[in-house]
Amino acid sequence: MVQDPKLDIEQSFWETGIVRVAGVDEAGLGCLAGPIVAAAVILPPEVTPIPGVRDSKQVSAAKRIQLLPKIQAQAIAVGVGVASVAEVDQWNVLRASYLAMQRALARVAPVDHALIDGREIYHADLGSVTTIIHGDALSYSIACASIVAKVRRDRFMQCLAKRYPGYGWERNAGYGTQQHREALQTLGVTPWHRKSYAPVQAVMQQLPLFEP
Repeated sequence: MVQDPKLDIEQSFWETGIVRVAGVDEAGLGCLAGPIVAAAVILPPEVTPIPGVRDSKQVSAAKRIQLLPKIQAQAIAVGVGVASVAEVDQWNVLRASYLAMQRALARVAPVDHALIDGREIYHADLGSVTTIIHGDALSYSIACASIVAKVRRDRFMQCLAKRYPGYGWERNAGYGTQQHREALQTLGVTPWHRKSYAPVQAVMQQLPLFEP
């Protein structure tokens, strides 16, 4: 049975007087197309966790949409940051994700400390941080951020899907599903594809750039 994340980690900071603790997570790291979207969520110390909030991958799309306004209502601050496809291709996907996190944290400043899902971070100025492997399953504020980032990115990809039909972005959000890969082979590469990724590069050698 999947357990809802708790506030134990946040509480350990709140008890020492560190109040503005931001949970941070991103969406879109493994996609073939679209930007990386990160979210930062700061919660009040007296917060009561919303039932059902957990790692966004463990929550249905419909449930995530229902949870988003509840998260926004109970948060002190919610910030979203984006790293573009061009930045992914220029810097690599990991460094681009750090850019998105920096931008999300800037939108909720000041931040006393950030809890970030993932492994130790190098070569990125994110301030005072604690990285937590599987943080979106352990920290409630990170789980909140994971839902915010996922919903915001999915909405953006759904808008792009109307301009670039056939890739299934309204359903796969730019991930490399079979439909997406087959569409790449027949329709070609769009300006929203990550051209530094091997599957996209392979298609670019065969087909011209897609023009809507």
